[in-house]
Amino acid sequence: MGITKQIEQQAFRAATLVSKFSYPTSWEKLEIDDNTSLWASYTPDYEATPALSGELDCDVAIIGGGFTGVSTAYHLSQRFPEKSIVLLEGKLLANGASGRNGGMMLNWVYGTGSMTDEMTKAVYTATHDTIEDIENIIKKHKLKVSYRRDGCFEVFTDEKRAEAAEADAAYYQSLGIPIQWLNAEELKQKIALNGVYGGLLDSSEGQLNGVQYLRELRPVLQAQGVEIFENTPVTNIQEGSTITLETPQGSVKAKAIVLATNAYTGKLGYFRKAYFPLHSYVFATKAQSESTFQNIGWRGTAAFADDLNRISYASKTLEGHLVFGGGSNLSYDYKFNNGTVIHNPPARAFTDMRSTLTNYLPETKSLEISHKWTGPLAISLKRNCSMGVTGEHNNIYYGLGYSGHGLTAANMAGRVLTDIYAGDMEKWQDMPFVESKFSPIPLEPFRWMGYQLFTRLTGKSPREHHR
Repeated sequence: MGITKQIEQQAFRAATLVSKFSYPTSWEKLEIDDNTSLWASYTPDYEATPALSGELDCDVAIIGGGFTGVSTAYHLSQRFPEKSIVLLEGKLLANGASGRNGGMMLNWVYGTGSMTDEMTKAVYTATHDTIEDIENIIKKHKLKVSYRRDGCFEVFTDEKRAEAAEADAAYYQSLGIPIQWLNAEELKQKIALNGVYGGLLDSSEGQLNGVQYLRELRPVLQAQGVEIFENTPVTNIQEGSTITLETPQGSVKAKAIVLATNAYTGKLGYFRKAYFPLHSYVFATKAQSESTFQNIGWRGTAAFADDLNRISYASKTLEGHLVFGGGSNLSYDYKFNNGTVIHNPPARAFTDMRSTLTNYLPETKSLEISHKWTGPLAISLKRNCSMGVTGEHNNIYYGLGYSGHGLTAANMAGRVLTDIYAGDMEKWQDMPFVESKFSPIPLEPFRWMGYQLFTRLTGKSPREHHR
């Protein structure tokens, strides 16, 4: 046995001991076989397109049918109707985090670091325009999509952080960014959360059923000439001036490709050190009446997120479901060797999450849960995302690393990548998320060990205060 292999085995044993020491192994396991999210339950009659069979030639092949892939296909086919575009999805449209998230449409992107006043306004405007774009697409194509835009809160559980946030609101308003500060009493008129000192309200944000959105867009894309093949995983990529994508029953030759696979990108051999897949658990209650929400204290906002390291977030759907995620180290998980599927999440995760929710809103303790799911996020070391083009022939486009802020950012990536493809970069010049460099993350077993040690010994989960 080689010395490297011995080190890896010893490191894995040590990490396993950390895991056993930190958490009992006897906890009840909760099976999530189909991992069906609340969002997917609203498309019960959806049928996949036939898988690719045979060989195809095209101008652009897009790998992935989530927000990044569908948005790129939409904008690219509108901008270049003469181009042949193929979209390959390993399972169904919205299978990944795009269909298994908390549903919040938020401004900003993570991992930008400090910015000038001009860049702060530019980043906010770019994400705000993306949310506007999503709503305009829904209206233009008369899509049957549940969404709402009556604002989201970031709430503050610490008095000093609340004071800093109030100052932030004044700063944003000086730049023309319409973010309001509400003190504790004013916040309670919208949502009566225990233990908070106030919150930042962005009235342009909201909540979206991403599965409905992406699957309703499928016929729109097809009408624009995009060929879509579901249940068609890409198994190998051969680079060149013409790129060959191999699939189980066929192949595609393309002049350019788009990696729109986010947390799954490493499986294709790209950006393996750039990020790690982090699983985020979410649950939803059965639909409740408006009077029930009034009694709970949730009166007039689409969603909220808190300021803690174990970030909690919740949204309210038009149909009356309360969707909740985070709030516990157990509500986030990293699987050894970049695993992207979780079959047996601990039941304790959902117990802890419910406890966090009831701390904020005590009357929710009686609400019955109807759906539980998890989705893999792509978390980079700096929490930054990146959209750009790479490869020896400058024909491999990509967007990934949204770090849990992807509903808006991934949809924005479609327009960014279309403009990069068109050579029209003026709007995006110097944006912190364009061609952003990733800090390398060690590979296994040190990646798994690092995550376990950090989260279990410090009691923190990965996050960044983006505002």
